[in-house]
Amino acid sequence: MSPTPFDQWTLKTIRYDASIMNWLEERRYEWIALASDALQRIVSGQSVLVLTDNERDWFARYIVQSVNRSASTRPFVPIYDLKELFPNIQNFTTNEEIELLYDMFSISFANGFFVWYIGRPTSKYVKIAKGREDNFLWIMDEDMQNNFTLKSYDELLDLKLVQLFRLFDKSLDAAMFGEVSFS
Repeated sequence: MSPTPFDQWTLKTIRYDASIMNWLEERRYEWIALASDALQRIVSGQSVLVLTDNERDWFARYIVQSVNRSASTRPFVPIYDLKELFPNIQNFTTNEEIELLYDMFSISFANGFFVWYIGRPTSKYVKIAKGREDNFLWIMDEDMQNNFTLKSYDELLDLKLVQLFRLFDKSLDAAMFGEVSFS
């Protein structure tokens, strides 16, 4: 069986997964562009460094614990909570410090890496997230290129984050098992 194009697979998954609400169908084209890049990079061996604002630390833990749960049938994914991996990250604020941090990541993750940031644009961590154009960004309340924008004041925000992660996790399975194509 040949792989399904990622955009078609995503639409079908959104429509037929009862846990994913229809709000995501309306925004699928924004999602597809960002997610396909992140998924291809993971499949090629890059590491993921999850970074959140302090309000969403729970979500970073949820992502890291869920991606590599023992019941999964896929290979483990190199995904890390950046605040746990590097506790001093909260002190990095200058451009020079952020450049040094990225240099260290380049040495530590020889196959490549990217930061997956989820949070408000006012967080002290957003400057780190914006340190490279190829990071996977979910910056709230800020419309910008290469960002999946959510509204911080949305009363369903936490639910939407979990739904987005569910779609990402299912997409990761499909990408790793060759069920989707990204052309």
